[in-house]
Amino acid sequence: MSAKVSTKYSRKKRSRPFRWLLVVFAILSAWLMADVYNFISAPTSSEPEAVVIEIPPGMSLRALSNVLQERGLTSSAERFGWFVRFKGAARRIKAGEYQLSTGLRPGEVLDKIVRGEVLLHQITFPEGYTIEQMAELLESRDLAKAHAFIAAASNPAFVQRLNIPASTLEGYLFPDTYQFARNLPTEKILASLVERFDQHFGPTQEEKAEELGFTLHQVVTLASVVEKETAVPDERPLIAGVFLNRLKKGIRLQSDPTVIYGLKNFDGNLTKAHLEADTPYNTYTRPGLPAGPICNPGAASIQAVLNPASTPYLYFVAKKDGTHHFSSTLVEHNAAVLRHQKRR
Repeated sequence: MSAKVSTKYSRKKRSRPFRWLLVVFAILSAWLMADVYNFISAPTSSEPEAVVIEIPPGMSLRALSNVLQERGLTSSAERFGWFVRFKGAARRIKAGEYQLSTGLRPGEVLDKIVRGEVLLHQITFPEGYTIEQMAELLESRDLAKAHAFIAAASNPAFVQRLNIPASTLEGYLFPDTYQFARNLPTEKILASLVERFDQHFGPTQEEKAEELGFTLHQVVTLASVVEKETAVPDERPLIAGVFLNRLKKGIRLQSDPTVIYGLKNFDGNLTKAHLEADTPYNTYTRPGLPAGPICNPGAASIQAVLNPASTPYLYFVAKKDGTHHFSSTLVEHNAAVLRHQKRR
């Protein structure tokens, strides 16, 4: 009897360390679960602050976690790395520039960089900008390299892939406000600009062009000249009407902006020699439309060509206030030139 009691007592004695071990394990597990919950559920700051980070292609998870901790976007680089691995998201993180917040929880930070919610930069291309001017603006905003933009926009093979009936994209890059991410391929930027053009020149506009006896390219070319000739909205249909009248009568357009477009290294001073220098864009020396668009016209100039004013005018000259004087005869026009130009 005493032997059985001793055996039972010894078993209880041996089980005590195991029970204590279970208690310790339970406490550690509870602490770990509470720690993980606190990490997942709490942002790093109670006062949110926007932070921009760059995730280059091929960046390791450890390097990313360290950057997030350094920038105050996570309280622990090590815990964030564990969290990403637990979610199986390490291979789904997308490179790019991100604007995050110290008020985001780790899961929210991870969701943004997994979905690729990159920072978008707003940029506005003014009406009448050329390919070169658009390229310079993009480069100044660090959104594209100017030389790469110009090269792609002047690549006939790429232009054809976008279904543009020309050798370059001049005239078909619609001036508007856009949002682009950094490091976006140049071809995608150009495709976005052409897509916006297509939205403004659809079947209705094509039908109107056919009624005028114009091709799409001819409409865009003349619209680009109208765009460069005036910044006054009400004058666009009038100027389009003047140019159409001259084309019908076989009178040369004699548009200064077309001459300037065909010159290399133009210094801003248009001379008689420039007007006499024959280029594919000189509408003083050549009849009809210039060789192609001389800028990227806006919707108003395109609509002005498709819906020109019915007018008897054949001439116009700029006045001191930026508007124009319109004339029906050469005699009246020469008098207007003398009054508004030669006395200045």
